[in-house]
Amino acid sequence: MAAQKKTPQRMCVGCKEMRNKRELVRVVRTPEGEFLLDETGKKAGRGAYVCRNKDCFSKAFKEKQFERSFKSALDSKIFEELRSKVFQDE
Repeated sequence: MAAQKKTPQRMCVGCKEMRNKRELVRVVRTPEGEFLLDETGKKAGRGAYVCRNKDCFSKAFKEKQFERSFKSALDSKIFEELRSKVFQDE
C-alpha cells in the first residue's frame, strides 16, 4: 500500500486561514526587489500566500500583511497591478 501524499498547507496573509497551497496565490518579492505573481510557486524570493478572494487581498494590503511578509513596503500602484492580474477573469 502506497503512502498517501500530503497536500502542502499555507496560511493566507489576509484571513489567516490554513488552506491547500493550490487554492492560494503566491505573491513574491524577487531578490531584485520586484513584486510578481508566482503561478508555479517556485520563483526565488520572499513569498506570501493569499486567497483568490478580493476581500482577503484587500485586507492583507490594508493591514500591511504583505509588507510584514516581504520586510519591505508594497506600493499601492504595484498592489493594484497584482490585484488586477489575479482577478482579471472577473
